[in-house]
Amino acid sequence: MAPTLPALLCLGEMGGGRTPGEPASDFLPGTLRKPTIWAEPGSVVTRGSPVTIWCQGPPNADSFSLNKEGTSAPWNAQPPAEPWDRANFFIKRVTEQQAGRYHCSHFIGVNWSEPSEPLELLVAGEGPAGRLRDSPSLSVQPGPSVTSGENVTLLCQSENRTDTFLLSKEGAAQRPLRLRSQDQDGRYQAEFSLSPVTSAHGGTYRCYRSLSTDPYLLSQPSEPLALLVSDYTVQNLIRMGLAASVLLLLGILLCQARHDHGGARDKARS
Repeated sequence: MAPTLPALLCLGEMGGGRTPGEPASDFLPGTLRKPTIWAEPGSVVTRGSPVTIWCQGPPNADSFSLNKEGTSAPWNAQPPAEPWDRANFFIKRVTEQQAGRYHCSHFIGVNWSEPSEPLELLVAGEGPAGRLRDSPSLSVQPGPSVTSGENVTLLCQSENRTDTFLLSKEGAAQRPLRLRSQDQDGRYQAEFSLSPVTSAHGGTYRCYRSLSTDPYLLSQPSEPLALLVSDYTVQNLIRMGLAASVLLLLGILLCQARHDHGGARDKARS
């Protein structure tokens, strides 16, 4: 993957626009809609695994730039890819150095767009000096199988020092939930409330622990927890359908019995 940063710098000089490393104050805010940023397969990545960061803007974008907070120059720059409204930034093996907050922008004519909303790239593993070696545990109350509308709590726990816990849902587009840990008799924990639960909450969850000194570095994940949410309305419709079927069958049997009884009486009279 060959970056096109020199070409982008030339475009900025010729048009008087902002080069990727310059502050955003040089262009008129609101003239270009901010792009959308996301990561695949997700924003939580195991150390050494691949990840692709996507940036999507309008179909007439000339190029895209990806920036990591805390750095003065773009992390990378790419021309748009088919269908010509997005660019992808591929990382073959994620390391601790790539953990952090990212923004992307797109370039049209002589202007750069406003930066996208932030994407937090979280790297899971042992963490600095092995301080995050141990995985937390994850449990659910009242249980893994619930009905829509119930109050559900996912509990992350660890016996080792933890500043925050993160709860991640497999395949979810939303960023993981993060809560500060509470010390309960020497055991660190955080309670994630999903109340009232809906069918959209169903799925596989994992929790991670992190330290405030390195908030984008996470421990190994907990064992996966599958949450099954049954739709109360659908269940009621099924029950009502079954009840109606039973009543219909009883009605048919009753009519048949009356018919047979009437036929027997007619034969007896004759």
